[in-house]
Amino acid sequence: MWEFFKPIIVDFKNPVMYAIPFFILLILIEAYLNYKERSDNYVFKDAAASISMGLGSVFSDILAKSTAFIAFIWLYSNVGLFSEALSFTILGWVLLFFLDDFTFYWHHRLSHEVRVLWAAHVNHHSSEHYNLSTALRQSWTEIFYKYIFFLWLAALGFHPLMILTQMSINLIYQFWIHTKSIKRFPKWFEFIFNTPSHHRVHHGSNVIYLDRNHAGTLVIWDRIFGTFQEELEEEPVVYGITTNINTYNPLKIATHEFGALWKDIKKAPTFKAKLGYIFQPPGWSHDGSTQTAEEMRKTLAKTKQA
Repeated sequence: MWEFFKPIIVDFKNPVMYAIPFFILLILIEAYLNYKERSDNYVFKDAAASISMGLGSVFSDILAKSTAFIAFIWLYSNVGLFSEALSFTILGWVLLFFLDDFTFYWHHRLSHEVRVLWAAHVNHHSSEHYNLSTALRQSWTEIFYKYIFFLWLAALGFHPLMILTQMSINLIYQFWIHTKSIKRFPKWFEFIFNTPSHHRVHHGSNVIYLDRNHAGTLVIWDRIFGTFQEELEEEPVVYGITTNINTYNPLKIATHEFGALWKDIKKAPTFKAKLGYIFQPPGWSHDGSTQTAEEMRKTLAKTKQA
């Protein structure tokens, strides 16, 4: 029994860096198969833009991760409620797997439901194509608030190196689900884990698919908290965002929604309305001229009933 509490120490060397060569290899294989099948799922400029976004995020992550690590260390050292039981133990690693994924779910969900956070996250959804290169279309700015969501894990007593390692493992898992080549897995697997089918839904601009399936590794959180949506054969996924930006320029991809947000803030007639544009869901407007995802779903449901 006490083996469960035996320390398992990890010298942190970012697992993502080791995974990058495999990412590139799998992208090349998928692109080749796309070419052989004469499919239009890969567009060179689009894939290049996604890879450029990924490279840019590596540099912003170095700064953000360094700052986060200092905060993690301080909380772990000064609070660390259960550090003796959780730090580098089997129990700790098992619990961290679930708690890290739970935290990712809420970070990801709020990045869709709070406009200013969406401005940072939206670039990941801006491609109208869905392939493994899309997984690399990472935000240059989201990383600066992402780690805030994970601070509580250090306060619980998980060692900062454990937290960073598990976050990296979760990120690596999410790479392979960005594909149209894999259709479905057995029902038990689809019920528990995030899969290509579930994540295709997440990248859909169809009203029924908006803001659904925020899972990292485990899709059970979406099922529990009411954000799960099955991929439907009668509703093929339309990839991209509700208003596509039609650019391959990485700088525009990274900043376009911040520009749109600023315009909305400037035109807002009251301070309360300005705050609304910042913190309400994307699509919210002070005069009701635009709709949020939930409002669009309700409108669609009424239309179908009529």
